[in-house]
Amino acid sequence: MNRLRTLLIAALTLGFAAIAPAAPPNIVFLLSDDQAWMDYGFMGHPVIQTPNLDRLATRSAVFTRGYVPTALCRPSLATLVTGLYAHQHKISGNDPSPKLAKPDSPEYDALRERVIAHTDGLPTLPRLLTQAGYLTFQCGKWWEGSYQRGGFTHGMTRGFPERGGRHGDDGLKIGREGMQPVDDFIDTAVREEKPFYIWYAPFMPHSPHTPPERLLKKYRDKVDSEFVAKYYAMVEWFDETCGHLMDKIEAKGLTENTLFVYVCDNGWIQSPDKPKYADRSKQSPNEGGVRQPILFSWPGVIQPGRRDGLISSIDIVPTELAAAGVQIPTGLPGLDLMPALRAGTPVSHDVIFGEGFAHDIADVDNPEASLLYRWAIQGPWKLLLTYDGEVNRYASSHPRTEKRPQLFNLIEDPSEDHNVAKDHPDIVADLAEKIANWYPVRERKVLTEWKD
Repeated sequence: MNRLRTLLIAALTLGFAAIAPAAPPNIVFLLSDDQAWMDYGFMGHPVIQTPNLDRLATRSAVFTRGYVPTALCRPSLATLVTGLYAHQHKISGNDPSPKLAKPDSPEYDALRERVIAHTDGLPTLPRLLTQAGYLTFQCGKWWEGSYQRGGFTHGMTRGFPERGGRHGDDGLKIGREGMQPVDDFIDTAVREEKPFYIWYAPFMPHSPHTPPERLLKKYRDKVDSEFVAKYYAMVEWFDETCGHLMDKIEAKGLTENTLFVYVCDNGWIQSPDKPKYADRSKQSPNEGGVRQPILFSWPGVIQPGRRDGLISSIDIVPTELAAAGVQIPTGLPGLDLMPALRAGTPVSHDVIFGEGFAHDIADVDNPEASLLYRWAIQGPWKLLLTYDGEVNRYASSHPRTEKRPQLFNLIEDPSEDHNVAKDHPDIVADLAEKIANWYPVRERKVLTEWKD
C-alpha cells in the first residue's frame, strides 16, 4: 500500500496535461450537504422549490446520472479536493474508531492528526490553483485541518486541533448565519484583479434542520411529517444562499467569466418519523446514497442542456483544472470533461466505480479494514459487492443482510428492489472482474460468493 501511494503521488506531481484558456475563469464550487438526488425543482420534485439552482440548471450542462464514489461526508469531500478515490487519498471515514482510543484523549488526537496528514503531500485543487495565481477561499464544511493546510489562501475554518475544529468550526457559520465572509472575499479578489476559486460547502441542508419559520410554513401544509417539512425547508434555504452567491457574481459583472460547479456530497432521504436519514440513503451504496446530479455552467463556453452520460465527482477536479488552464496531474482517475462541455458532445465513463466504508475508521492507515462495499455501474447495470470490514458506531446504517452479489437494472428498477444476479451471471462476472481490476482488495474478502 505504501509503495502504491508513493507511485501515485509521483504520478500526480510529475505528469501534467492541459490547455490554457485566454483568460482564467473564476470558479465557484457549490456543495450541498446531505441531499437526495431528486430533491430539486430541475430534477422534477413535486414539492421542494429550488428556484436558484433551477436558474443555474437552465444555463448548465446537467448530468442527471452523476455519482459520488463514497456516500459519507468526509471521504466524499476529500475526493472533491484531491480528485482521488477514498482508497487512494486514504480518508475512508469521518472519525477514527473510538475502539482505538478514548475520544478527546491525546491518543485519539494523534489518530485524528494521522488521518488529516494523508492529504498533506497531495497536489490538491486549491494548492494547484493558488500556484497558478488564483486567490482561493474555503467556507463551510472542511475536515482536513485549517484552510491554510488545505492550500487555500483565504478561509474560515481554523481546524483541528483548535476547539471545535472537527469539520468546520467557524466555517460552518456560512449560509446559516449570513454570507458576509464570502462576499468580502469576492470584493478582495476583484480589487486585486485576481481570478478566484470559492469552496462554498455550507452545513446545509444537513441536520440540525432549523430553517427560518418563513420557509418552514410553506411546507407544513404540503407534507404530513414535521421532520420532512423541516428538511424540505432546509433544502430551499440552501438554495437561497446559492442564489445570493450567483447574484453577487452577477452584480460584479463576473458571470460571463465564472465557472459554476454544483454537486452534493452524498444522499439523504428524510425519515418521516424521526430527525434522521432513512435506510439506503446516507452512508449507503444504494442510489439514495451515491447518485447526485452534477452541474457545470460557464456562459458562452459550456453548452447547456441535459446529459445522460455516467460521470462521477472524481471528474470535477480535472475538469476545473482544465477550465483554469492549470496542468492536470496525469495520475488522476477522473475525466477532463471540458472538451465535451465546450462542444456539447456526449461524454460518459464506460464504467463508474464506488466504494463504501464505515463511519468509524478501524485502521487510519489501511482503508480496507473498514471496507463495506464496492460497486460498479455500466449502462443500466449496477453490481454491488459486500465486504466484511469492521463497523463500530452506525451499524444500523449497514445491515449487510444480503451478502451475495447484488445486480440491479437501474433503468427498470431505479429503487433497486430486485436483485437479478442469478438471472445474469455473465454480467455479474464481467462487472466483478472490472471492480477487481479497478482496485484489487486483498486484505478483505467478499462475504459470500454468489451461487445459483
